[in-house]
Amino acid sequence: MLGDPRYTTEDVRAADPLGADALLAAVPTLNARADAAALTVALRALVPDPAEAVRWSVGGALAAVRDLGILLGSLKRHGVQPLIAVPEALPVLEILGRRTDMVPRDTVHHYTTWNPTGPRRRSYTGDPVEARFQDAVRTVFPGLVAALDDCARTARLEPYDPGFASALDRMAGHLRTVADAIDPTVTRVPPEYFALTLSPYFEEVEIAGRDYPGPAAAQVPLWLVDLTLWRCDRSDAAHDAFLAESLPHAPPSWRAFHARHRGGVSAVSKLSAAISREGTAPLPPALTASAQALGRVLRILKALRARHTGIARTARRDEPRPYEEDGGAPVALLRPILDLAGENEPPVRRATAPHHPAGTPVGSPAA
Repeated sequence: MLGDPRYTTEDVRAADPLGADALLAAVPTLNARADAAALTVALRALVPDPAEAVRWSVGGALAAVRDLGILLGSLKRHGVQPLIAVPEALPVLEILGRRTDMVPRDTVHHYTTWNPTGPRRRSYTGDPVEARFQDAVRTVFPGLVAALDDCARTARLEPYDPGFASALDRMAGHLRTVADAIDPTVTRVPPEYFALTLSPYFEEVEIAGRDYPGPAAAQVPLWLVDLTLWRCDRSDAAHDAFLAESLPHAPPSWRAFHARHRGGVSAVSKLSAAISREGTAPLPPALTASAQALGRVLRILKALRARHTGIARTARRDEPRPYEEDGGAPVALLRPILDLAGENEPPVRRATAPHHPAGTPVGSPAA
C-alpha cells in the first residue's frame, strides 16, 4: 500500500482523529492491571459519531482504526468481546473499513508501519521489547514492497530477456535484507516473549458475526512474492485456504497485485519451458543467468521459511495456551509451504549445477 496516492505513511502516523494520544498512553498500565472495565470505558470514550467518521480522509480513517484496534485487542486479551461490551463501535468500524477499503479492524500495518514512534507510540504493554518488535517488523516492509515491484517486472518478461535475471537479482537483494534482519530480531525479541506476552493481544475479535485476527505475520506479503515466482500456476488445498483467509487483510494495492497475477505463468514455469525448448542446444547466456538468479531467490525464500518454522515452533512450545495459529497461518502449514517452494528448485538446480553444463538438456543423464 506504500505509494497509494490517497495518503502518505507519515500523515497516518501523525494523525490523531480520535484525540486518543493521552488515553492510549494509559493502555499499558490498564493491561498490566487486567482492568477490562477501564478499557471498556476507554473504548466507549473513543468511539466517534458515525457522521464524523465518514468525513475523514483515508489517512485519518487508517489512524482511527489503528487506535481503536489497540483497545479491541486489549479487551479480547482479558476475555471480553469488545463489540459486545461497546456495541456502538460496530457501525464506526464498518464505516472505517469501507473508507479504507480494508477489513474493519487493525492489521499488522496499523500496528507497525502506521504507528507513531516516540512518545505517541501505540502499545499494548509499553515494554521496550514490544517496541523493538514493532520496529523490526516495520523495517522489513520497504524491502518486501521493493521485491514486489521486481516480481511484477519478471511477470512481464521472458527468461531470455536480460531484464528477467536483473529483476530477480534485485529481488534477491531485497529479500536478503529481510532474511538478515531475522536473527538479530530473535535475539532482541525472544520467541517466548512473543508467545507469552504479545500473542494474546492479537486474538480474533468478532465483528458483525465474523472473526477477524489482529496484527499477524500472515499479513506480511511473502506469499505475494511466492505468487509470481512459483505459486500462481500451482494449486494446494491447504495453502489456497490460507491465502483465502489472509488476502482480505492485505491493503488494496496488494489485493490488486494478487488479482493481476493470479492464474498467470510463474517464473519457474517460464524457465522450465524455455530450458525444455532448447533441447540439446547450449543454453543462451541470458537463460543461464535467469536460471541462476531464480535459484538464488528460491534459496533465500526457503531460508526465510525455514527460520520462520523454527521460530514459530519455539514460540508455540512456550505458550501456556494451545494456540494453533502463527499470526493467521497454522504452524503445520509452514512445512508444506517450504516443501512446495522446494519442489520448484530442481529444474533450476539441474540447469545450473556444476556437473550440468549449459548445453546439457534437462532430463538427460547428466542432469
